[in-house]
Amino acid sequence: MTYTYTVAQLAQLVGGDVHGDGSVTITGIADLREASSSDASWLTSAKFRKHLTTSSAGVVLLPASMDASVPCAIVCQSIHPSVAKLLAAFAPRLVGNVAGVHPSAVIHSTATLGDGVVVGPHVTIDASATIGDRTELQAGVNVGENVAIGSDCCLQQNVVVRHGCRLGDRVTILPNSVIGGDGFGFFYDGRAHQRIPHVGGVIIEDDVEIGACSCIDRAKFGHTTIGAGTKIDNLVQLAHNVRVGRNCVIVAQTGIAGSVRIGDGCVFAGRSGASDNITIGDGAQIAATSVPWADVAPGAKMAGTPAQDSTQEHRMLIHMRRLPALAAKLKKLIARVDKVEASAHNQQ
Repeated sequence: MTYTYTVAQLAQLVGGDVHGDGSVTITGIADLREASSSDASWLTSAKFRKHLTTSSAGVVLLPASMDASVPCAIVCQSIHPSVAKLLAAFAPRLVGNVAGVHPSAVIHSTATLGDGVVVGPHVTIDASATIGDRTELQAGVNVGENVAIGSDCCLQQNVVVRHGCRLGDRVTILPNSVIGGDGFGFFYDGRAHQRIPHVGGVIIEDDVEIGACSCIDRAKFGHTTIGAGTKIDNLVQLAHNVRVGRNCVIVAQTGIAGSVRIGDGCVFAGRSGASDNITIGDGAQIAATSVPWADVAPGAKMAGTPAQDSTQEHRMLIHMRRLPALAAKLKKLIARVDKVEASAHNQQ
């Protein structure tokens, strides 16, 4: 499906002002370096400004703070929301599922479904589960016993929510994620590793999004909890009894060990993690591939493994890169010292 807008229409959609010809026709979106005269593009940072001079884009969305001369622009007071609206304008209009239960779904007689619920093919809903109004369960979803799912949620293909877990309203979970799998806990009895039962649950609060193939383990006791508004990327592992605060961002391949406490507004960059039983203060930022092994203060920016203050880590990296040159200088100095000492010995 193709979409056609004039620049003036796009400006109205994204909330910006036209600088140039508002009648130009736009039929797509593309990167500045690849855009044609019928494409819209955008610039969010001055470091990419060099691409403006060679771009063929029909119109460019620009932040109001940036002084850039292009033939046709839409100047936006808040560039990131405007770009999101631009992308939405060209997003495919999927047919979507209509309310009702697919004939292949298996629903226990004691389960409760709210108004306007969508139950797709091969969904299973176990005993005493509750599904809120307008929630969508796509193909292959499994909802365990005594699970409670709020209103306006979307569980995409093959999501598993195991027994006793609770989801708030407007929770989105992408395909193949597992909520409430048993935590990783064993003891060695001298002959074999024996599993430790995990009898707790998982609580996911309102407006949480969880990416594809992520796992949030049930608690050993009590609950593993995800605070309202938190966004979790693909391939993330949260172990038993982890508590994540509100409005956190956890990026792909992050692994959080058991019983970690994460405050509000924290950011874990890609492939980062946290050692077990530590506390991450509100607003802390953990750099990519970094792993703190001890408590992190509120607002701290950490890098490295074990993670330390990011400024100190960057200084260490700079010094490490200088080591080959320093080693060469040290070798020359040692040779000179040896020569001086040999000369002094000979004079004796």
